[in-house]
Amino acid sequence: MSDKIAYARHGDIAVLTVKNPPVNALSQAVRQGLWDGINKAEADTGVRAVLIVGEGRAFFAGADIKEFGKPPLDPHLPDLIRRIEASPLIVVASMHGVSLGGGLEVALGCHYRIAVPSARVGLPEVHLGLIPGAGGTQRLPRLAGVDAALDVMTTGRQIGAAQAHDLGIIDVIKDGDPAENGLAYARELLDAGATRRAVSELPLPAPIDWDATFGATLARSKGQISPAWCVRAIEAAYAGDFDAGMKAERKIFFDLMQTDQRKGMIHAFFSERAVGNLPELKGVAPREVSRIGVIGGGTMGAGIATAALLSGLNVHLLEMSPEAGEAARGRIESNLSGALRRGKISPDQHSKILGDALQVVTDYDALAEADLVIEAVFEDMAVKKVVFAELDRVCKPGAVLASNTSYLDINEIAATTSRPGDVLGLHFFSPAHVMKLLEVVVADATAPDVAATGFALGKALGKTSVRAGVCDGFIGNRILSTYRTCADHMILDGASPYQIDAALEAFGFAMGPFAVADLAGLDIGWAVRKRKRAEGIDPRARDAAYADKLCEDGHFGQKTGKGYYDYAAGPKARVPNPDVMPLIEAERAAQGITPRDFDDEEIVRRYMASMVNEAAKVVGEGIARRPLDVDMTLLFGYGFPRYRGGPLKWADIVGLDGLLSDIKGYAEADPYFWAPAPLLEKLVAEGRTFDDLNKEEG
Repeated sequence: MSDKIAYARHGDIAVLTVKNPPVNALSQAVRQGLWDGINKAEADTGVRAVLIVGEGRAFFAGADIKEFGKPPLDPHLPDLIRRIEASPLIVVASMHGVSLGGGLEVALGCHYRIAVPSARVGLPEVHLGLIPGAGGTQRLPRLAGVDAALDVMTTGRQIGAAQAHDLGIIDVIKDGDPAENGLAYARELLDAGATRRAVSELPLPAPIDWDATFGATLARSKGQISPAWCVRAIEAAYAGDFDAGMKAERKIFFDLMQTDQRKGMIHAFFSERAVGNLPELKGVAPREVSRIGVIGGGTMGAGIATAALLSGLNVHLLEMSPEAGEAARGRIESNLSGALRRGKISPDQHSKILGDALQVVTDYDALAEADLVIEAVFEDMAVKKVVFAELDRVCKPGAVLASNTSYLDINEIAATTSRPGDVLGLHFFSPAHVMKLLEVVVADATAPDVAATGFALGKALGKTSVRAGVCDGFIGNRILSTYRTCADHMILDGASPYQIDAALEAFGFAMGPFAVADLAGLDIGWAVRKRKRAEGIDPRARDAAYADKLCEDGHFGQKTGKGYYDYAAGPKARVPNPDVMPLIEAERAAQGITPRDFDDEEIVRRYMASMVNEAAKVVGEGIARRPLDVDMTLLFGYGFPRYRGGPLKWADIVGLDGLLSDIKGYAEADPYFWAPAPLLEKLVAEGRTFDDLNKEEG
């Protein structure tokens, strides 16, 4: 037997204990050990039941990620589960921690299931662009019903033991040691004369309208196909028997394995785990942070404070007047009330946070003992320099001084202080207590342990942290500025904001660029444009002023009720603002442009080409260390569709040579904007991909 499985006998009960730390992934050695363990138990005279239990943190957390992308090895998981289920012995699963994917499928192949109250289960395969492939689509509906099974499978969410018990997935919930619980439950079953109970032999629940459910699931998934194929896999069981359903499930699973969506989502899965692992910080200990200061209590500052409070930190929030301080406290209270309603915190935690952990102050001296201070004031360099001069005066030695600037030069901000090594950028995304992305901007003088502290804070706040270098807009906003400019150029040349938004939402973006601009506030882009014009725009660059006229008239998007869209009927009921197209048409006329038609395919291709080209420049200049850093920035901060993996993974999939050819073609009309990235040209010349660079760094 494999050393991953320990076999022990307790009277007439054989115990198979899984020992594959940290989370008992279902590796080939584990699968073989379970197979051999069942064989041994059946051959062991007097054994009447088998208990399967995991050692350590989990029952089974799912497949072994080390085997992803490699040819499957015997015994295959579906065969192992059928072997377990077919045993004449009673097989009991005792579950704790998580039972996910193949782990839950193993449990469903057992005859009875017991779990501790904190256990969680789920079938998250859709997050990898797949469906459950070891019987999950066939067994779960037989226990929980079709609707509940589809909810679990199509969302990929984890559910707690109590809900799993209500759905019939878990038979018994009991607190205590999983091994002891399992033995006691197996003994009860034997004493009661229980017999084996195969889920595959249970009757199917009532069918549903499969076509309507397939269509609704596909629409809800915004272009991702794997959730909808869960519907077809379940449906297959109704056209035959369990074996026919299993055959259909495996075919769908393997068909999805070949899709670009699966490639993109596997890339996202691994990149999300790799993005915070930086060789430069290996062995570097972060500074201790328990008390933080936040300067500015507007939407962003209040969101940052909320995120810190929810993670257990004490926060001093600085505003310039008692009235502004009370308004900031109100925003934080509103954020925390939302967390309370969603069950993120208890009523006691809510009261304690507002009573003890949050202090609203109006004097910089109150930040003297803060371990880390985050500035979140107006995006103006002069204002930020004043703030950092004050922080330099009052903060204790070793305190980390961070700016939440979206665009401005962290080196210039750091130079305001006498301790530039303590300064870095922590660029949060709004709303900061919800959005997962955090750009950790490392300036020229930033000390390694200060950078490590930024990543440690991000982890404590539940963020996906990406290292960025210093340039205008860092990684995300620099690339955003470019692809948004590309969209503006298409508008000048004949497209409409509404066609562009629709085409990109069909591609998979959560929102198109003009809807996003309305959500963020048109005044933000207006301020950036004014700053850049004041600094001097290259005469070769195309420029347009129609959006400025919207802002001059006080139309800043959702917060004022009107921007590119009219929100008179509410923020989700957007309709085109009739004032916009006349402004665009006047701009075209002023610039002597004869508009032409764009189809959706060209809109997407140009938009994505501009994004990839600028991203390649960002990587080539070292602003992002790896292509995967760009991909994770766009996935977690800018609504890029996860199933496409990120812009540079998308580029690898569609082909770099074709993209470069298109970019060179676009450059014939606009050589300044469409200048090809040297890195992109190099990769094409060498026949390599962006992912090759990720592997080099890894």
